[in-house]
Order: sequence, then structure tokens, then C-alpha cells
Amino acid sequence: MTLLTPAAGNAGLLLLADSRVPSGGHVHSGGVEALVDRGLLRDVEDLTLFLAARIRTTALVTASLTAAANTAAANTAAANTAAANTAAANTAANTAANTAANPVSGKWSYETTCHSRGWSCWDAAVEVRTPVAALREASRAQGVALLRTALLAWPQDSGVRALAELGRPHQPLVLGAASAAAGATPAQAAVLAVHHLVGGAATAAVRLLGLDPLRVAAVQAGLAPLVDETAARAASAAELAVHADDPDLLPADATPLPEIMAELHHASEVTLFAS
Repeated sequence: MTLLTPAAGNAGLLLLADSRVPSGGHVHSGGVEALVDRGLLRDVEDLTLFLAARIRTTALVTASLTAAANTAAANTAAANTAAANTAAANTAANTAANTAANPVSGKWSYETTCHSRGWSCWDAAVEVRTPVAALREASRAQGVALLRTALLAWPQDSGVRALAELGRPHQPLVLGAASAAAGATPAQAAVLAVHHLVGGAATAAVRLLGLDPLRVAAVQAGLAPLVDETAARAASAAELAVHADDPDLLPADATPLPEIMAELHHASEVTLFAS
């Protein structure tokens, strides 16, 4: 995976990539537990096929949403900085009367411009691409958990703060905004999203089946080219969608079996993972 570059905020990226960061992801199996319980995922070979399919579908969608959120959050921060600089310049250059006649508040955010519906639109884009109620709730629960961490880690970041106004945003949006605050590019945010999806499912498989963690790590390494390819596609789609201000341009690939399994898992009385 090409996650780090010399110019990137590598420390922040590594923090977000670390499974120990309080984000709520450790209680979710990414659909693995439901398949294991029904004998549909039994060994490393099954896990490899499952992960490859998930990367091509669910991960593509999640990564594109994360990359789009990264761009939206970065745009918010950049616009805030530009407006603040303009306000400071006007204050220094203009007389009090001129300033009164041409007020510049210095505040630009999703709450005060046409972007006031911006995060809601992208949140709705996640919603419609997550047809199963149990998975929607899992996404929002993880989003809230990660948002708490992001607000403490980057309290001054305007993109993260604006996203918090949604209350319970979906996880891809929070990961995208947090990655922007950490200095990541949209492409890096996309890789990060796929990394979390693959890593969470792989870890769950080790816990549920007692698989050899060394072999599972080898599976993840073997899937790295597919991860990079998928993340690149996701970042390209996100760039087009954000430029057009149209979330409908994002991928919507899906497979029905994991969604059916998610509902069955949600209805189960005893489970190790929340989803």
C-alpha cells in the first residue's frame, strides 16, 4: 500500500491507521462473524476470496466516500484560512468607516455559506449506499467514536468541527475529515479506508477461527496491489464527484450476501462482534 510519502503528514496518518486508536472498529468484524457462524468462511483461502470481493465492492465505495470527505474538509479549512487572511488585510488597510460599509467577518464554514447542506448531502450519499439498517447503524456508531478522537486530536480543524454538527455522521466521512486534518491527500485517505476494512475483517477472522496470524498477514500483503488499485479508482471518482458537487457520481458497487448476513447477524442473540 502506498500510504506514506515524504511530503505527507506521516505521523497523523500512522495514528489514523493504527488499530489501537479509539474508533470503535475493534467491535466490528466487517461481516466475517456472520459468515463464520454459518460455515461460509472456514479458512485462509475463504478469507482471501472474501477480502478480494470486499475490496472490489464495499471498499471501493467506502474509499471513494472517504476521499470525497477528505477533499471537502480540506476545502473548508482552506476557505476558512483565506477568509481569515482577507479579513485581517482589510482590517489593517481600511478605515473604520470603510470596514463598516464592507464588513468581512472572517468566518467561512459549512454553516454560513451555500455549503450549509454540504455534509448532509455526503452523509446521505453514504446512507443510500448502505441499504441495510444494521450496517448503517454500525457506520454511524464508528463515526461517532472516531469523531470524538478527531475532535480532541485536531480541535481547531474547521472541517472536523463542521462535520460534528451532523451529530452522528457516517464513519467514511469522519475518516476523510480526520485524514485531511492530519495532512493526508484524498488518495491517501482512500488507501486508509481500504486498509481499515481489510484489517478489521482479517483480525476478526483470526479471533473467530484461530487462523495463523502470519498467514493472514501474508494474505493482506498479497492483496496490497488490489488495495492500491482500488484506492486509486476511488480517489479519481471522488475528485470528479466533489468537483461537480454531485455525490451521485461516486461508485455504488455492492454484493447482496454480506448485506443479508448483516441482518441475520443483527438478529442473532449471542455474538462476539457488533457487526
